[in-house]
Amino acid sequence: MERLDPTAAAVRIDGARLWDSLMQLAQIGATAKGGVCRLALTDLDRQGRDLFVKWATEIGCTVRVDAIGNIFARRAGRNNHLPPVMTGSHIDTQPTGGKFDGNYGVLAGLEVLRTLNDRGIDTDAPLEVAVWTNEEGSRFVPVMMGSGVYAGAFTLDHALVQKDHNGISVADALANIGYAGSESPVGKPGAVGAYFEAHIEQGPVLEANHKTIGVVQGALGQRWYDVAVTGMEAHAGPTPMELRRDALLSAAQLIQAVNRIACEHAPHSRGTVGWVDNYPNSRNVIPGRVKLSVDLRAADDATLDVLDAKLRAECAALAANGIEVSVEQVVYFPPQPFAPELVEAIRSGAQALGLSSMDAISGAGHDAVYLARVAPTAMIFVPCKDGISHNEIEDADPAHLEAGCNVLLQAMLQRAGGVA
Repeated sequence: MERLDPTAAAVRIDGARLWDSLMQLAQIGATAKGGVCRLALTDLDRQGRDLFVKWATEIGCTVRVDAIGNIFARRAGRNNHLPPVMTGSHIDTQPTGGKFDGNYGVLAGLEVLRTLNDRGIDTDAPLEVAVWTNEEGSRFVPVMMGSGVYAGAFTLDHALVQKDHNGISVADALANIGYAGSESPVGKPGAVGAYFEAHIEQGPVLEANHKTIGVVQGALGQRWYDVAVTGMEAHAGPTPMELRRDALLSAAQLIQAVNRIACEHAPHSRGTVGWVDNYPNSRNVIPGRVKLSVDLRAADDATLDVLDAKLRAECAALAANGIEVSVEQVVYFPPQPFAPELVEAIRSGAQALGLSSMDAISGAGHDAVYLARVAPTAMIFVPCKDGISHNEIEDADPAHLEAGCNVLLQAMLQRAGGVA
């Protein structure tokens, strides 16, 4: 058989079929505003999973489910002893989610397999499409649960006992929808030859730069904090300005500092205060206590350390003015660079297809972040309208989705060794 040159071969996916699959899946849990509500391990999630399994088996894939409910659809290779080249994402959504977040990565992978079948192309290594359980974390925590268990970030036992607000455990929910598999969910190093994940950017950078493909270098590291600022409640009228211990005023200064600290380390640093609780929250009482969240992100640990030190210095400065400030780090995700050879495969695939591209970094967590701990990993971004995601109006250009899927096809063929 003649071996294909994957970057030069005139192999293209069916963009209309990809779009139609996305729209069919979006009907499961469709909302009145055009979005999708399909929470993890609900009956709607079961319906979405069943549809994916149906489509995968129709094209000759074997399907297996592990003990945390991750689904793997495999297309056999010429040498099934080789580790598979894998792609995928998730199909659970936010309560007011959209049609493309996660879903695109799963169905782009399915479309790659369909296209290879259409063209009669075999690969040396087998190919797999993964559907990871509970990426969003809307119903159960931790987020990115299925891929996290797979990568050993936390144990299966820990994940299975987590409960939703109704007291239903992950184990019970998996059993209820028929996706409690028996296979071990722990992926061993070397078990996956390469992992690619196609995703809408969920931000405005590609659109602002008029680029079609984001060549993702890695994911930002994250540190989350709970901060408590304590002053003294007092009457708003009788208490002179210079004698006040206003916790909210100090918290406002800290919020500004978080923004400034991140801006000082552009372009990849982030600083966000997303939650504030003001006590006693009364019109004519000087606030005595404010609790707030701080979210710091950066592309490398050295920068994260600098951001952390600056945050703590700002808190110490406030404390020197008679305000008590406590800082507790509650979450740490290390920065995760992606495999250079896979990143280059994505870049060369975009170039071969004549698509505009730029280097990008993921500011959000994705299943790929955990997969990168156990397998060579990279991501492909495509633009989403106005950078909006986790929203019912989330939208993407069909041409961009098709382009990203074609890059995925080229990259997977390059790694798996396509033969016609």
